[in-house]
Amino acid sequence: MSETRILLIRHGQTDWNLNGRWQGQLDVPLNDEGKAQAEALAAFLRDTALTALHSSDLSRARATAQAIANQTGLTLHLDARWREMNLGVFQGLTLPEIQAKYPEAAQAMYDDYLGFVFPDGESRRLMQQRVHQAFTELESAYPSGSTVAVVSHGGAIKVLLMKLFPNDHNMRQIHIHNTSITTLTQNATGWHLTEAAAVRHLQRDIPTEADGA
Repeated sequence: MSETRILLIRHGQTDWNLNGRWQGQLDVPLNDEGKAQAEALAAFLRDTALTALHSSDLSRARATAQAIANQTGLTLHLDARWREMNLGVFQGLTLPEIQAKYPEAAQAMYDDYLGFVFPDGESRRLMQQRVHQAFTELESAYPSGSTVAVVSHGGAIKVLLMKLFPNDHNMRQIHIHNTSITTLTQNATGWHLTEAAAVRHLQRDIPTEADGA
């Protein structure tokens, strides 16, 4: 059985990432740094034998994926299931603003990581279910030995890893950097985490940004 690889890639940087402002499903574009990150990522993947390219339909992910498509000639497949979580009334706010405006909801969010339903939004568990569904469809859509790239979001990638590797409690602590590549490999024994949040294509200091926001 040939090994199948899925590359989970976080979108490039936005101004809201830098400012710690929670984006959720608001359509915030890449900033200049994010565009440069996407181009560096695309150049890094240019000679990788990618079978297919999928992406969240939010513009920050779509623009990152389009840079890869431009370098590889692959058709870009958009899928809303790879979106970041709908953060409801928290969208557009920083964490201090959330804690000041919605203190009880903010505490409930920390008390129930997966199950808390963001007011007017969804829970991480619901996001996990839709992302995992999209992931399992990729498993059956391409032949063994394929390498599929997926451009998504920090929160979506993290909860998918938690679903795939439920006994590894370190998955929740992984920081998914902008344009980082998390490589999953499937062989006869199942899925394995080959590399988490790699950024070798970024030949400079990685800016601090809000993960999954």
